[in-house]
Amino acid sequence: MSPEIVDRIVEMAWEDRTPFDAIKAQFQLSESAVRALMRKELKRSSYILWRKRVENSSLKHLKKRIDGVTAFKSNAQRHITLNKLSKR
Repeated sequence: MSPEIVDRIVEMAWEDRTPFDAIKAQFQLSESAVRALMRKELKRSSYILWRKRVENSSLKHLKKRIDGVTAFKSNAQRHITLNKLSKR
């Protein structure tokens, strides 16, 4: 994977509201593959903090989400098409 794709996956995984299913839909990476990538890319302390947040988050797993939360991304996030930022 290119560094840009890895950076985007890490960014998506770091966001609390982006579920693992969105990462899988866009990059074909399972939750365990995302965790392995995060372990590789982050410092140990950052990875531990991220894991604690993910384990306690109901937003990272679609089955645990509250009914009202349906978006993969926040409204402030730029529109992404085929892993590229859209031109304005």
